[in-house]
Amino acid sequence: MLHIKTGLVAGFVLWLFATTPFVGNARAADAHATDTKSVTAVQALDRLKEGNERYARHKASHPDQSTERMMGLAAGQHPFAVILSCSDSRVPPELVFDQGLGDLFVVRVAGNTLDDAILGTIEYAVEHLGSPLVVVMGHEKCGAVQAAMSDHEESGHIPSITRPIAPLAAEAKKMPGDPIHNAVLLNTRNVAGQLRQSEPFLKNRVAAGTLQIVAAVYDLASGRVTFVKEAD
Repeated sequence: MLHIKTGLVAGFVLWLFATTPFVGNARAADAHATDTKSVTAVQALDRLKEGNERYARHKASHPDQSTERMMGLAAGQHPFAVILSCSDSRVPPELVFDQGLGDLFVVRVAGNTLDDAILGTIEYAVEHLGSPLVVVMGHEKCGAVQAAMSDHEESGHIPSITRPIAPLAAEAKKMPGDPIHNAVLLNTRNVAGQLRQSEPFLKNRVAAGTLQIVAAVYDLASGRVTFVKEAD
């Protein structure tokens, strides 16, 4: 009889632990969210660079993916960076930068181009979620860029993607070096430049020094992200 009672008590204790949130970890997740609120653009950029270095070296730590992290984020999000990237299946920002739940506010569209919906999405992350950094990330061998450089006339709604890239693709063909790489670089810089000049929210925040918008290019073969300087 004693063994039966002991087993029942042990079972109850296990059930209690399984169904009760671990307060310590939940508080840790909340503390992480609070810390994210105070992250500067420089700190956010360093965090991305460190994460990409881990990823490229095949030493990813896969942070912020626990049940406690998920539960802590149920009350709200404070992503430390916005990533505008291509929809290419080989370029998932959370993996590329070795980040987890609630860390990045990701916007993806073929060719990492801009329209009003994408711009509004980025504005929302900056204005309402407090993200201090926006990264426009293109990638080598981008299909949208290659389509924009091709003489083939696309049908359907695909031209809405290639049309804004086409003038940059034409310019890239006149430059020395690989024209596709040049076009990817020009397109990424161009979109970052458009965001910096976007009124009223983004331009004002950049001018005030509370927001940084940078361009980057991801290499498919090495897994490394190169942050590029603004165009002269």
